[in-house]
Amino acid sequence: MVTNEDQAFLLRTARAVLEGKIEEQKVPKQLLEKRGVFVTLTIDGALRGCIGELYPVHSIYDAVVENTKRAAYEDSRFPPVEPREKPLIRIELSILSQPEAIAYTSQKQLLGSLRNHPGVIICDGDHAATFLPQVWDTLRDPEEFLSHLCAKAGLNPDRWKKGIHVELYTVEHFQEN
Repeated sequence: MVTNEDQAFLLRTARAVLEGKIEEQKVPKQLLEKRGVFVTLTIDGALRGCIGELYPVHSIYDAVVENTKRAAYEDSRFPPVEPREKPLIRIELSILSQPEAIAYTSQKQLLGSLRNHPGVIICDGDHAATFLPQVWDTLRDPEEFLSHLCAKAGLNPDRWKKGIHVELYTVEHFQEN
C-alpha cells in the first residue's frame, strides 16, 4: 500500500520530470520495491500520453521517472508534449499488483472473473494488450471490454471468445488535484 505521503512524493517527482526539473533526492525505502507502474497524462480529461510496465522490472520510483518521460515524449499515439501544454497536464499514477494468469474453461467463467473490474492483460502469440482497471469507467460491459482489448492488441474483437491467455491485476491509482 502506497501511503498518502508516498503518493504526494511520487506525484511531485513525476511533475518535476515533466517540467525538466528533476533533482537527485532521497527516495523512501518502500518506493524502491519493484512493481509495475503506469503514468497517464491527460489534458481536460482527454488522454495525452500513457506508458507503463506491467511487470515488476524497476523500482516504483525509477518506473515513475522513466515512464513519465516516455508518456510525455515517446507515446507513439501523440506528438511530444510541448512546453505550453505542461501546465495543462494532469498526472495520474497507477501502481500495479503482480499480474496473475487465470484458468477458465468457458466464456461465462472468464466473464465472471471480471466482476470486480480488475486490470486485464490478454496475450495471443505476438499480440498483447492491457486495460487498466480505470477503463471500466467507460467500458462497463465485460464482453465489450474484452472485445475492445482484443482490438487494441490487433486481434479480431471476438478472439477472446475462442480462448486466450488472460492475466488479471489490481492497481493503486492516484492523481494530481
